[in-house]
Amino acid sequence: MKKEILRASNMTKIYGLGTKQAFTALNKISLQMNEGDFICVMGPSGSGKSTFINNLSTVDFPTTGTVYINQREVKTMGENEIGHFRYENLGFIFQEFNLLDALTLYENIAIPLTLAKMPRALQKERVHNVAEKLNILDLLNKYPNECSGGQRQRAAIARALVSQPKLIVADEPTGNLDSKNSYELMQLFKQLHQKEGVSILMVSHDPMVASYSNRFIYIKDGQIEQTLEKKDLSQKAYYEKIVEINTLNTHLFEEDYD
Repeated sequence: MKKEILRASNMTKIYGLGTKQAFTALNKISLQMNEGDFICVMGPSGSGKSTFINNLSTVDFPTTGTVYINQREVKTMGENEIGHFRYENLGFIFQEFNLLDALTLYENIAIPLTLAKMPRALQKERVHNVAEKLNILDLLNKYPNECSGGQRQRAAIARALVSQPKLIVADEPTGNLDSKNSYELMQLFKQLHQKEGVSILMVSHDPMVASYSNRFIYIKDGQIEQTLEKKDLSQKAYYEKIVEINTLNTHLFEEDYD
């Protein structure tokens, strides 16, 4: 039986609580994620998908409800404790890469280890191992502006993986990549998931990207509208079902505002 890695129960997020402008971005969402799962979240603009993964991954915190990561309730931790917990358990990959231009790729990748006060020798070993795996070992002394978009994204992935986290959280990871680099990135995600058992929670607007997951979640108006399991479907059949769900919901949205 797979180990539970994340569990959210009745997770609600309200912005402007107690004011006339109060807005419910998430409404009593529950989710369980096990070790080795690869979940992709999709939904229309403003549906709450980024709020959803932010509240699941300690970037933000729900107004009500609970979130457990590796059996720890996130809201019960102090600020210093939650910071240390992130370094040990979570790796983040963003659309904008979020690399620091003044640091080399090596220094960028090592940031989580530096913050965790890991000994330098172990830092070097970890950085070189993950850089070799991502084919950027020969780029470690370069600065981000000396690298291509695909190379910068690989460095961002290396930074997410270097602390050997239990869960990778990726928000539109292919958003700034061309089709070739997007394909290479998703092949890499597939390898990390299938061969190394890395758990991935990802937001994307692209059905082709979503077809690499093994569970698809469609969010609308702050609630989970539909869930699809890949199971024994081929990637092509899974992709077609994802497109169907998106198309149906887009038509319903257009009818509502016609």
